[in-house]
Amino acid sequence: MLNLWTCFLLSFLSSFSVLFGGVGASLVSENPFTPKASVIRYWNNEIRSEILKTHFLLSKVSPLTAVDSAGFSKLAAQNDLASRLPSFCSAAKLFCFPDLSPSFEKHTGDVKFAVYAIKNFTNYGTDRLSGVDSFKNYSEDNNVVVDSFRRYSRDSAGHKEQFSNYASEANVVDQSFNTYATDAIGGSGDFNNYNKEVNNPNLRFTSYSDDSNGHGQIFTQYTENANAGNGQSFTSYGKNGNGFPNDFSSYGKGANVIGSGFSGYGESANGANDSFTSYGFDSNVPQNTFKSYGDGGNAAVNSFSSYRDQANVGDDSFQSYAKNSNGETVDFSNYGQSFNEGTDKFTGYGQGAMGQSIGFKIYGRNNTFKDYSKKGITFSRYNNESSSETAQVKASGSVMNKWVEPGKFFREKMLKRGTVMPMPDIKDKMPERSFLPRTIVSKLPFSSSKIDELKRIFRAGANSTLETLMLDALKECERAPSPGETKRCVGSVEDMIDFATSVLGRNVEVRTTESVKGSKQNIKIGTVRGINGGKVTKSVSCHQSLYPYLLYYCHSVPKVRIYEADILDPNSREKINHGVAICHLDTSSWSSNHGAFLALGSGPGRIEVCHWIFENDMTWTIADS
Repeated sequence: MLNLWTCFLLSFLSSFSVLFGGVGASLVSENPFTPKASVIRYWNNEIRSEILKTHFLLSKVSPLTAVDSAGFSKLAAQNDLASRLPSFCSAAKLFCFPDLSPSFEKHTGDVKFAVYAIKNFTNYGTDRLSGVDSFKNYSEDNNVVVDSFRRYSRDSAGHKEQFSNYASEANVVDQSFNTYATDAIGGSGDFNNYNKEVNNPNLRFTSYSDDSNGHGQIFTQYTENANAGNGQSFTSYGKNGNGFPNDFSSYGKGANVIGSGFSGYGESANGANDSFTSYGFDSNVPQNTFKSYGDGGNAAVNSFSSYRDQANVGDDSFQSYAKNSNGETVDFSNYGQSFNEGTDKFTGYGQGAMGQSIGFKIYGRNNTFKDYSKKGITFSRYNNESSSETAQVKASGSVMNKWVEPGKFFREKMLKRGTVMPMPDIKDKMPERSFLPRTIVSKLPFSSSKIDELKRIFRAGANSTLETLMLDALKECERAPSPGETKRCVGSVEDMIDFATSVLGRNVEVRTTESVKGSKQNIKIGTVRGINGGKVTKSVSCHQSLYPYLLYYCHSVPKVRIYEADILDPNSREKINHGVAICHLDTSSWSSNHGAFLALGSGPGRIEVCHWIFENDMTWTIADS
């Protein structure tokens, strides 16, 4: 029986080599029951074109062995994957947050933490007298950064912390500062180049500097050029503090869709001094919430200067700000001079306060004041210059595309041999992950209504970054399709094949741009070929969503033209890449604020819009005849 089974396997694997050429040959030594072998069989049954053209898709198939695939599938069916989560994440190449157990490492004297990553600091620096701890190049250029500072620098005196180049260029950052510098006297914390150019930052300052005396914080170039994410949460920050200055300078500069929440900040503090300078400058859709900020404070001074200047839109909410305070001074100078109008809401601002002084100077438009204290409020040049300056900017067009990377969108006429054009950064910024086998993904819940079960499976804490990321992906998948759109989220190659063939039929091909070469530089277009003869067609485009396993948002895109183009170095004229571009011919249902129209001008339905297929995204079309 053993010999017969061996002969069967050899015959089976040999047939793979005949059917799939080089790809099949590489599988001769592979177990036919692995996820990869299963996907190849499925492709062969469902699709008529050759699998060689989809080699990049095969690289995303689950790397699980046949034994592990069967074992984890059984655990998923028993709803018990959480018991093996670390090994499951490692074997299946998933995106899971590391578990950080409390750390009570002892460090004596001044410490310079360089080239240090993903640590939990618990009871660190307690009762320290003076000294400097430096965090330089900490967690730099890492993929997933999870750090926790708990009871850090508690009861210290004159202790200084420096965070320089902290988590720079990282992807998915989750950092928590809890009961940091409680009862500290003097000293300071310096956050410089903190989380610069990161993706999806989630930073929490809870009970930070509570009951401290003269312990100041400086936030300089904080989350500069960061992308998306919950941003920063300051809860009970500086509560009952005395004379602590905080300086927020170049905070969130050039960031994209970043949010900050200040809740219970400076509550019952004495002599607080907070300065927001160039906060949210040149950023895209910043959102900041100030709730119960400075409640019951005494003689506090808050300054908002060049706040949200030259930003695109933006939305700030001030609720119960400086309520029941005494001698509060707040100055809004050159606030909200956004390119596109943002919104500001003031509710219960300064209620019950005594002796407050609040000044608004050169303050932007589109604001709502509700239940606002009428005493001690000065409006100077309010709304002046805003309309005319904005009109001049729009007329000149000099700022229209400042938030859209050059080359991200272009016109169809640019796809001609010899054209020199900028190419955007097409590098995939998401954590590297793999699909799950259909036998496993089909057993996992996939609904925002099942978020508690998903949190248990992937060990996501309440209000954690992972919970937020999963909810965002689920809600996008559950969103009603746009007019004319057919959509589906897929977590396995088999599911993607099913969706593509349901829209396009079984004679399909899938394409992506060959590499990221040429990104962020000028390129020259070489030979261009229109797919299906350059005729108007429809396609299925698939874009990644951030989720523990590889998840794609796939949707049908009617009325498009697809192109392949050689990408050349403009100086040497040598071929450096082979790009795939899609041109949307019907943009009538797009928003007038879409980045394409900011970059190219015009508006919905008036022009076609083209873009490259970025790394790890893909487009399916009917195969060329």
